[in-house]
Amino acid sequence: MKPKRTIPARAAPSESLFDDDRQRRIGIDEAVYCEGKSPLQLAALFREARHLGRRHLLTRLGQEKYAELSPSVRRRLDYDPSSKTAFWGRPLPLGSPARVAIITAGTSDAGVAKEAQRTLVWAGIASTMISDVGAAGIWRVSKRLQEIREHPIVIVVAGMDAALPTVLGGLVGSVVIGVPTSVGYGIASGGFSALGAILGSCAPGILAVNIDNGYGAATAALRILSAARPMLKA
Repeated sequence: MKPKRTIPARAAPSESLFDDDRQRRIGIDEAVYCEGKSPLQLAALFREARHLGRRHLLTRLGQEKYAELSPSVRRRLDYDPSSKTAFWGRPLPLGSPARVAIITAGTSDAGVAKEAQRTLVWAGIASTMISDVGAAGIWRVSKRLQEIREHPIVIVVAGMDAALPTVLGGLVGSVVIGVPTSVGYGIASGGFSALGAILGSCAPGILAVNIDNGYGAATAALRILSAARPMLKA
């Protein structure tokens, strides 16, 4: 079997137009969404990033596409296959304490939760991961309630009936950001049942992001922390 051909780093001119002012405007760096971009387009983007000294968070970089990048590019990436994220350059220094808890209903939700965690790491924000505490075994989340309450922001990642965001929305005073996932059988598959459950929650004040959008949940948390920073310093 022939080895898979890798894409050279100087394969094509960049078709991307970087948003240099985004960090100043909204406090969040521009991320590179890799799904839908060809390896040739990514190679050109990396070439430009190297030339201009840019750092980038990459999302939705699947393992197959990652394998098609040149060895020289792969060596420069901090790649995590579970979350399909990569760092081009170094993340910001990690602060403390952890102000965000990331909670999964089941281990099948781990990839989306890891995307949220890695997005926060890129921005220098520490988080606490609490896994597999879904509502089907409510005792599991009950044992961690005090720990969860210590975080002003709670990202809850859940598929199927997505009951966990509602449960926590009635038990903690933190900002609750619900992330529906596409995990589940039949009607639950695709994540629309989970999204509807979070949007229709009877727990007041729960926020919802799009299906499987760990990145969106993390950037929502970053906006909240940025807005609250003056009060946290007071």
